[in-house]
Amino acid sequence: MRAACAAAWFSPICRIFWSCRRAGGIAKRATREAGVGGRIALNHGDAAQVANLFPAGSFEVVLCHNILEYVDDPNSVLSAAAKVLQSDSTGILSILVRNWAGEVFKAGIKAGDLGAAERNLTTMWGHESLFCGRVRLFTLDSLQVMTKSASLAVAAERGVRVISDYLPQQISRREEYERIFELERKLSSRPEFAAVARYIQVIARHSCASSSKETGP
Repeated sequence: MRAACAAAWFSPICRIFWSCRRAGGIAKRATREAGVGGRIALNHGDAAQVANLFPAGSFEVVLCHNILEYVDDPNSVLSAAAKVLQSDSTGILSILVRNWAGEVFKAGIKAGDLGAAERNLTTMWGHESLFCGRVRLFTLDSLQVMTKSASLAVAAERGVRVISDYLPQQISRREEYERIFELERKLSSRPEFAAVARYIQVIARHSCASSSKETGP
């Protein structure tokens, strides 16, 4: 499987492409610690230019996770990712972005900051301490519009961190991992709960591939 991704890898070969040098350091350290450096190719550059670095249709799987929040032009980045994705039914693009509703809930529930929760109701920008700056927020509707503009069709959608990011400190993530994971699995595909998750994930394919699959023999 040939895969391009921002924060994970698949065997036997994966290319990790990043636009932030700090993220590159994290990726290098992770591959070294996992002992899979020989199976991972690392590339650094402008995410919007990825289509100029790899031929069209180079990858069966592309992960665009926590990328669109930080770039100047998310539409250009998504379109570029779509170009390097295989155009047949095997090509899968996974997109993970920060959810606007989740930003409101985390400020109010986790941080106990009602003022921040109120402010987050009227802004499409949050704050990310890891990268010391603003982070763009998305809704499922806005993400669907972007995927359509990139000639992509959404095959599946789900919420990520539906409950885990809102749990109180006294609940041990390590000791209760299995229970939390199972609860996340149950909630993630239910729209009424996914709507307030910290992240939105969609799985998309090229529109022509989705149409062919639906109308095929």
